[in-house]
Amino acid sequence: MSEIPLIIVAGPTASGKTALAIELARHVGGEIVNADSMQIYKYMDIGTAKPTKEERAAAVHHLIDFLEPDASYSVADYARDAHKVIADITSRGKIPVMCGGTGLYISSVADDVTFGEVETDYALREELKKTAGEKGGEYLIETLREFDPVSAERLHPNNLKRVIRAIEFYRLTGVPISEHQAETKRKKSRYDPLIMCIEWERETLYDRINRRVDMMFDAGLVDEVKRLREMGFTRELNSMQGIGYKEVMDYLDGAATLDETREIIKQSSRRYAKRQITWFRRDKRVRYISADNAAVEAKGIVDDFLN
Repeated sequence: MSEIPLIIVAGPTASGKTALAIELARHVGGEIVNADSMQIYKYMDIGTAKPTKEERAAAVHHLIDFLEPDASYSVADYARDAHKVIADITSRGKIPVMCGGTGLYISSVADDVTFGEVETDYALREELKKTAGEKGGEYLIETLREFDPVSAERLHPNNLKRVIRAIEFYRLTGVPISEHQAETKRKKSRYDPLIMCIEWERETLYDRINRRVDMMFDAGLVDEVKRLREMGFTRELNSMQGIGYKEVMDYLDGAATLDETREIIKQSSRRYAKRQITWFRRDKRVRYISADNAAVEAKGIVDDFLN
């Protein structure tokens, strides 16, 4: 069976992925599969830079705006749902166009990663969360390093969910999660992925990020977070750990001024963009297109790919 063509528009926050993905979907008769781990949540529109109603009307979007903010949703859940959506899109003669900056979501699908049916040890998970609260994420990273140095090197101490899952996976299976992931990558993927990133000068990208944060505040980010709190969604939720939401939660609790909050969000967003750039640079399949001529360049690459 020949591989399924999968167009992927990836890259850092504020790089122009949404507009390019819509342009490409219209160009090839495609439908968009969201690959942003924050845009899956309902009621969280401004802080996630979710596509507008007009943008979603311009091309069919899947896996966006469908999950309650307090729902549990893993990478394995995303991969399962994305495979189903892509199969549906291709069965109707359309081309799937994946768009987002969550590298783990993208690689889980493009590389057709197999997620073992490993049960969750909730007691261990709570114990590790408590340890992280008392001793910090760095302590858990060093714990992980003892049996899975590859994951310890790759994961950020602040990404507690992934660090805890890596420790939990080893405790339950006796196999480092990095070894499991490497094994699944050796099998042939059902997809033929074309991965593109828009390339910006670093300072230009950072300026775009800063301006986007200002626009979020102008659009009502603080009111959005207030509404979420009034609906009962608390800061402990994974959804509320997203950049923009946790900082505004702090502001609402009096931990920072509005101006300080704005600057913290800008700084956190720039740091996140840097980590995204590093992630995608590791993937040698990525085709980089110039920001000045992104649509024209990308359409040419896509036409060659599909023909």
